[in-house]
Amino acid sequence: MNPVLKLLAQRIALSLFLLLMISALIFAGTMILPGDVAQSILGQSATPEALANLRADLGLNDPPLTRYFEWLFGALQGDLGTALTSGQDITSAIGSRLSNTLFLAFWAAIIAVPLAIFLGLLAVRYRDRWPDKLISGVTLASISIPEFLIGYVLMYLIAVKLRWFPSVAMINDSMSLWQKLNSIALPVAVLTLVVLAHMMRMTRAAILNVMQSAYIETAELKGLSTFKVIWRHAFPNSVAPIVNVVMLNLAYLVVGVVVIEVVFVYPGMGQYLVDHVSKRDVPVVQACGLIFAAVYIGLNMVADIVSILSNPRLRHPK
Repeated sequence: MNPVLKLLAQRIALSLFLLLMISALIFAGTMILPGDVAQSILGQSATPEALANLRADLGLNDPPLTRYFEWLFGALQGDLGTALTSGQDITSAIGSRLSNTLFLAFWAAIIAVPLAIFLGLLAVRYRDRWPDKLISGVTLASISIPEFLIGYVLMYLIAVKLRWFPSVAMINDSMSLWQKLNSIALPVAVLTLVVLAHMMRMTRAAILNVMQSAYIETAELKGLSTFKVIWRHAFPNSVAPIVNVVMLNLAYLVVGVVVIEVVFVYPGMGQYLVDHVSKRDVPVVQACGLIFAAVYIGLNMVADIVSILSNPRLRHPK
């Protein structure tokens, strides 16, 4: 078998296996949560008979293994179950929430990825000089501060004091694109600051590693300018590690937005998850956890595939 196809098949199989294992962990984790679902639905004044009847209706008396496989097979068919607290179909409820989270992550990525690559190239061009030190210092400071603190500081300065953008990022289908972008400006700014440093520093490190190669010295001896050497020769050969770190941060933008969505009251997956954790709505928590895991593993799998395909030693074996 072709080594590239073999590696791709292994990566895909490993990703599916990891998703299966994580689904089991998610289910087991929700099963050991403290409290009683039936009690939280009916309230403290519910009678023992009413609680027992509700547990039977919800299938809470079935063996855990049976419940896990029923949930897993339903999820594979697109049926994530019904919210216990509202009776709403989870798949339809999550659809709009997931699209809002992806909308937020998309615009953060549109800004963060090109900016991180540009700053990484600029830092390499002026290595160990003041632009490099300034870029590294600012980005390192931004990644060192908790994201919720950055969010509250921007909210106070930009929304409360300057009143440039709203402090609450509420969007709906009736809003125009410009209105939505104006509403999500602050959470996008926070997410950009959070992921920018990691991508920029990895871009800088990957290019500097390639700059030590012999063909780079040859290009310099030919009289090419430093920027042309970096852009035409070093950057294309450092794509694999850069793609890896970009995909990891894109996964974070989707999976790690819970704190940002709560801070800005954004109607996305993170806010939806937090609301139902407090209600101990197990099916919703399980569905959100499974979707977050699938997105994270899927983007990591894409990063692995791009790394394999961009490796000339694998594509052209001797």
